[in-house]
Amino acid sequence: MRVVLDANVVASAVCWSGEAYRCFVKLARRQFFAYGSAETLREAEDVSSHLVWEERPKHNAAARLNWYLEKIKMVEPAPLGKPRSRDAKDDSYLAVAIAARANFIVSYDKDLLVLKKPFGIEIIRPAQFLRLVKG
Repeated sequence: MRVVLDANVVASAVCWSGEAYRCFVKLARRQFFAYGSAETLREAEDVSSHLVWEERPKHNAAARLNWYLEKIKMVEPAPLGKPRSRDAKDDSYLAVAIAARANFIVSYDKDLLVLKKPFGIEIIRPAQFLRLVKG
């Protein structure tokens, strides 16, 4: 299964041990493969660094982020033509998902979630994703 995790999911997984972190566990168990681009990884690093600074988790958040950055499969984003999302930054996740032939984009972002299934790629919350990827 091919998946794109948005920056908020990555940052949540880096800082806390909830649903987003359980997505990381599924990635570690190779229950799916995660894809990204230079732009999406840069955003994930920025959002994660900001949250780590604010939240100061007790675990090694930097190690979690570095692990994720090593596991991601890089792709060149596909051209979208015109803007697709209400937030232009979110189009980079659509472009990566198309290029990776992803099954899902996992996100907390309402601007992405409202799109539901653009280009045949379902956009779902981490909890929904975890229900789909059992085991």
